[in-house]
Amino acid sequence: MPKDNRSFFERLTGSINAEEDDKMIEEEKDESFRREAVVGQKLKTAKTDWMSEDEEGQLAVDMFQTPDEIIIKSVVAGVKPDEIDVSITQDMVTIRGRRQKQHEIEGDNCFYQELYWGGFSRSILLPQEVDSEAAEATIKNGLLTVKLPKLDKNRIQKVKVKNE
Repeated sequence: MPKDNRSFFERLTGSINAEEDDKMIEEEKDESFRREAVVGQKLKTAKTDWMSEDEEGQLAVDMFQTPDEIIIKSVVAGVKPDEIDVSITQDMVTIRGRRQKQHEIEGDNCFYQELYWGGFSRSILLPQEVDSEAAEATIKNGLLTVKLPKLDKNRIQKVKVKNE
């Protein structure tokens, strides 16, 4: 049986000494570099399916309320206002659009490709009913803002009775 060269404290706590720790870190770095090289090679030689599919991306949103309205905000940089469709019902909002790629960069000239290009959409269930006819949507500096006035459930509508 090989002799254990660790100190009593190292054996008690299960720790390793600094020299062994340095050796393990170097081995982990070497393995990490090897994995990165393999992954990098795979990325260069194989096309990634998610970039070429025609599936829609899900639009990220912030949604909050004020006393009078529900507000939805989303970054849609690079999309023109006439390329965005906002559909509103009393209890749901659907935002659809498409971000067009200006030019294609291929091969070794591309270092990172993280931006999403193509169609996107998001359907959001609202926490309460809204007045869809009074809603408004604007884009400023690539930020879409949809303002949805809340319906007042406590408001009483009086109906005049007519004589026929």
